[in-house]
Amino acid sequence: MPPQVPYIIGNEACERFSFYGMRNILTVFLIDWLLKDHVAAQADREAAAKAVFHLFVFGVYFTPLLGGFLADRFLGKYRTILYISLLYCAGHGCLALFSDQPTGFYAGLVLIALGSGGIKPCVSALVGDQFTAENKHLVNKVFAIFYWSINLGSFFASLLIPKTLRLFGPAVAFGIPGILMAIATIVFWLGRHYYVKVPPTRKDPHSFLAVVRSALRKRGQGGPILDRARDEHPEDAVEGVKAVFRLLSIFAFIPFFWMLFDQKASTWVVQARSMDLRIGPWTFEPAQMQLVNPALVMLLIPFTTGVAYPFFKRLGWELTPLRRMPIGMALGATSFVIAGLLNVPVAAGVKISVVWQVLPYVVLTIGEILVSVTGLEFAYTQAPLTMKSVIQSFWNLTTAAANLAVALASALAFFHGTGLFFYYAGFAYLAAAGLALVARRYKVVEWYQRGPAPEPAPRGRTIAEPA
Repeated sequence: MPPQVPYIIGNEACERFSFYGMRNILTVFLIDWLLKDHVAAQADREAAAKAVFHLFVFGVYFTPLLGGFLADRFLGKYRTILYISLLYCAGHGCLALFSDQPTGFYAGLVLIALGSGGIKPCVSALVGDQFTAENKHLVNKVFAIFYWSINLGSFFASLLIPKTLRLFGPAVAFGIPGILMAIATIVFWLGRHYYVKVPPTRKDPHSFLAVVRSALRKRGQGGPILDRARDEHPEDAVEGVKAVFRLLSIFAFIPFFWMLFDQKASTWVVQARSMDLRIGPWTFEPAQMQLVNPALVMLLIPFTTGVAYPFFKRLGWELTPLRRMPIGMALGATSFVIAGLLNVPVAAGVKISVVWQVLPYVVLTIGEILVSVTGLEFAYTQAPLTMKSVIQSFWNLTTAAANLAVALASALAFFHGTGLFFYYAGFAYLAAAGLALVARRYKVVEWYQRGPAPEPAPRGRTIAEPA
């Protein structure tokens, strides 16, 4: 592995602890603290908390468009990550200081949405920039390690922060993630002399929008629309735009998976509040059940990459990314069916053990590995060289769209009770079938830097251009 990778991985592990630490307690905090004096009825408070939670997550996954644009066109990935991380730290500070003041607290959520979302596409793209066609065989492994580090941070955040909220209150529970975000920023800064820094492309006459404009100006001509731009733009630029649209045809189905997945921190937490939280001698917090997900991810990623995928390849049926993602979406839908069946006795007032939630968590986590880990790698390899961060932003936008839909559904009470589990599952099953059909016609083209692996840039030096 390139020697600079550990700095990025270390930054990601601490940053993910900070994010999931505050995110995993947000629904419970809103129900039991912030909204308690403003919304009287418990059911209305739960619905309002879910709406706020998913609106916040929408912001987190919408702002990558801004971060990706700044990185690709103006600041470069390194400076974008460093500068926006400072906003991120300020947001955590607001949560800790204003946990009893709605205006200050919501301002902190806005800053965290800008911070977490702004760096999100840049960090994963920066990982990929440390590799070329010469060592691209390591990319799938490093993205697996990258995702493993995300779940390492998420696991310890899910284990520790919900109990901290109950024992020490919101100020401490939100303050600890803020400290971890400060550490994440320092770790990233310490690697500044080693990163390969691909500079931004400030005025690209052959950018995505330039090619599209050229093609639309000549819409009266015959032939495929984008091919009409070939007399004004080079082959690589036109093919790059085609690659973006091919990717978007895949991305269009992904929000239906995130509609399910992100409700483990809202709908599933609310469900757990009505279950028996005693497991042996321990009494769990409802939000602590989320630790099952990252724990399983850390166990299953080495198994899938080292055992399962090679096994199927030897059998002659390779689990390519375009095969993994539809299967993962179907598994996500199945997890919600299981959770819905569990909710039947819960809604009737029967206190079943929260251990039953482990089963849908297992199924959902396998689906996550097949969709999310795969999609992160696939989005990078299929993106043109000058649009790596922006394509990562589009990938994150699938999560934004999903959470906006769930926030609206929660606020307007479109789905409620046990039925909501089955409604969301039905949508996901249909999306999995649609994705499988589109994937069969997808043309895979990988985009890597060419030439020998670049040396780490000493003293912060940038490389002049992709080799």
